[in-house]
Amino acid sequence: MERIYVDHAATSPMHPKVVEAMLKVMNENFGNPSSIHSFGREARLLLDQAREGIAKSIGAKPNELIFTSGGTEADNLALFGATEINRNKGKHIITTQIEHHAILHSCQQLEKAGFEVTYLPVDETGAISIQSLEEALRDDTILVTIMFGNNEVGTIQPIAEIGQLLSTHQALFHTDAVQAYGLEKIDVKECHIDLLSVSAHKINGPKGIGFLYVKEGLRLSPRSFGGEQERKRRAGTENVPAIAGFYEAVKINQAELDYKQQQYHQFKQILIDTLTEANVTFFVNGLLENSLPHVLNLSFPGVNVESMLVNLDLAGIAASSGSACTAGSIDPSHVLVAMFGKDSDRVTNSIRFSFGITNTAEQIEKVGSEIAKIVKRLTMS
Repeated sequence: MERIYVDHAATSPMHPKVVEAMLKVMNENFGNPSSIHSFGREARLLLDQAREGIAKSIGAKPNELIFTSGGTEADNLALFGATEINRNKGKHIITTQIEHHAILHSCQQLEKAGFEVTYLPVDETGAISIQSLEEALRDDTILVTIMFGNNEVGTIQPIAEIGQLLSTHQALFHTDAVQAYGLEKIDVKECHIDLLSVSAHKINGPKGIGFLYVKEGLRLSPRSFGGEQERKRRAGTENVPAIAGFYEAVKINQAELDYKQQQYHQFKQILIDTLTEANVTFFVNGLLENSLPHVLNLSFPGVNVESMLVNLDLAGIAASSGSACTAGSIDPSHVLVAMFGKDSDRVTNSIRFSFGITNTAEQIEKVGSEIAKIVKRLTMS
């Protein structure tokens, strides 16, 4: 039985060229980048080249990148680092109800530390309104953190407008771009972004590596203490093989970005058309346009999400009901609750399909056909 993976938003398989790049470094460049001898200098060169290339992908300077262990650490460093060093300017933070838990749980910790957090609501498409953000802004607001594109429903927020609004305010603007990076064009200068989080394993790179962009001139309170790595902002010997793999993934993604956007939008349409032709009743959660190209969240009335996922898995299809970070949780998706209310049927009958480099149009057609069979079987029983 062919196994079909349509859960790329949870994690993506490493590109063969990424594996190759990492193996080369692991075999040939074991030096510590902080060492001054030739072994250290070779590792430092790889690190510098990766930093420069990755920074360029978002219109940043090399010295504006801090390598982290992934998106969660990048989010934590942004939120705790920025609020601690700026708490003398105020203790008010603004975020949204549909952020990743790396943001929401950090905000809850900050509330325990005496900060006040405003959680902006979203409409039924998963988007915030600029007006609600304007109304929430206060003189003592020191940080606004709003994700670029949602990991569960794909909705893209008005990032450029938010950045423009905040460009004349003291509040720093952080965006979690973990799902958007590599599939959407991002320019931190054009969007007036101060802090931006990214993770490599979402773009066919290795797990355990990511970065936080920090606008030049901004100070962050460090979260780890030790050596002077990452310009004294994140102690610890750099993971050179993972960073080299990350850089390889970035080069591949930047070269194929336009093609992937087009291909994944096509996959969405194929899946929708296949279900429509099979007379399956379903609703799209979020928007088809102005959404991440690889994420499609569908509601199937009368179908239990757990039964659906088990049946899909038995058919060799890997999908999910939302964020992988809450897998096994009995709580409904906080994103769908924010969009439709806790009493909506959509919070218990929705599935996320997310596409990636292993998928073909034929596979997506097969996914649609299998879904049709499963939905008819489950709604008849």
